[in-house]
Amino acid sequence: MGTIQMSQPKYVKHEAISLRNHPSINERWVQEIIAEDPSILGLGDIVLKEKERIQPGAGRLDLLFQDQDENIRYEVEIQLGKTDERHIIRTIEYWDIERRRFPQYDHVAVIVAEDITSRFLNVINLFNGVIPLIAIQLNAIKVGDQISLVFTTVLDRRVIGLEDEEEAQEATNREYWEKRGTKATVQLADELLELARRCDNRLELKYNKFYIGLARDGQPFNFVVFRPQKNAIRLELKLKRSVELEEQLNSAGLEVLEYSTRNGRYKIRLSKDVIKKNSELLLSLMEQAYTNFGGTIED
Repeated sequence: MGTIQMSQPKYVKHEAISLRNHPSINERWVQEIIAEDPSILGLGDIVLKEKERIQPGAGRLDLLFQDQDENIRYEVEIQLGKTDERHIIRTIEYWDIERRRFPQYDHVAVIVAEDITSRFLNVINLFNGVIPLIAIQLNAIKVGDQISLVFTTVLDRRVIGLEDEEEAQEATNREYWEKRGTKATVQLADELLELARRCDNRLELKYNKFYIGLARDGQPFNFVVFRPQKNAIRLELKLKRSVELEEQLNSAGLEVLEYSTRNGRYKIRLSKDVIKKNSELLLSLMEQAYTNFGGTIED
């Protein structure tokens, strides 16, 4: 048999362009592109809530997105060209209005601009941590008669408070979760607790409004948390992201939903049969999360 010759990829030269100075592109065009495919912002699995959202006495918010799993809303403002003082103030103002109107969500202000200068990065950085704020630089690239947009996060938010902010959530009880999920899926939390107790037999379930966590000697110890649903349970493990671990999860056929960069957790949907079939792997993952969280497994 002859050797199959693989053709070399063709190099295509591109040109960086300014959208602000483009004769036919405006902010609304960029807004529509982002609204159609929110994933290009790199903010995770978000959905569009509203465009041009009216802010009482303060204009219109460009884009409002929501991450339903994380209970987060992102207030996004777009500016072509350089970011300026008015852009920063407007973004923070809209974020503040939304968080006051809808306190049941976590809110994050997002600035998108073509040119985020070092001066304004320094200014924005003063707010970061006090005001959860993300700065994303937008670069436009022209290839032939087509234009591509590249979004790069140049300043990510920092969260001030507890190492694991979930510890501060409102307490509930088992009955609350049996109504939110089912008795059967809450029982899956019991089965996963038994695995977790092989790491530390002092662990108990702690029922909170947004998740079922763990407590050790009465104190939160959430190296894993559970979210019972109607037909399954979601296991969230506090682990560093790695290609090797993701390959291991995929090889086992586990339904991995996503990795939360915000909380540093892998999210896996489990049924009763899947837990039984993968109990040793799940135990291994829990052991890794437990030791990473500061626990010591005794022989």
